[in-house]
Amino acid sequence: MNTPLKMLRDELRPLAGVTVALMLITAVMYPLAVTGIGQVLFNGQANGSVLKVAGVAVGSSLVGQTFEGAEYFHPRPSAAGSGYDAANSSGSNLGPTSGKLINGVEDDPATADTNELFAGLVQRAATYREENGLPTDTVIPADAITASASGLDPHISPANARLQAARVAQARGVSEAEVLGLLDEAIEKPFAGFLGAERVNVLKLNIGLNKQFPLPE
Repeated sequence: MNTPLKMLRDELRPLAGVTVALMLITAVMYPLAVTGIGQVLFNGQANGSVLKVAGVAVGSSLVGQTFEGAEYFHPRPSAAGSGYDAANSSGSNLGPTSGKLINGVEDDPATADTNELFAGLVQRAATYREENGLPTDTVIPADAITASASGLDPHISPANARLQAARVAQARGVSEAEVLGLLDEAIEKPFAGFLGAERVNVLKLNIGLNKQFPLPE
């Protein structure tokens, strides 16, 4: 005799079985399969595209970082935190007609607020020309003085890199032609030949610099 309790149990049993089966498939088997395939076929990408020098991790090819000193190629400006802070990825959110973006904001010595200081395009362009020894009328690529939307762009344009080549060559005591040759080899082409633009990964380029033109101890 089918009692109400037995009927309820008979109806719930297949539902519970399907729920457990789907949980095992979607929460256990599928993640394990995807992780396994990723580790076997795309090990570098699955682990953050980390670049190593002499076995030591120096950064990710997907996340930009700050480089200082005349002997290195410099990345584009960053609005992520104090600059290339991966925990504060962001752009400046300033539009092309923003007076702050164009002219910047000077620090007021009468206040203790250092957050009010903001380098605009005018100041960035002047600094870029000065540090690279360029004439005041040199046309500068946009990526040399503007931050990316994420603030963590690992690439710069070939035009930006070429304007820095003379400075880097002088600091390393090699010819500009040698540095430009290394730069040309580092240029990444558009995906499939037409998606995106030519670009240079700053971290990879600087790793190549240290390898081919080592700095003095």
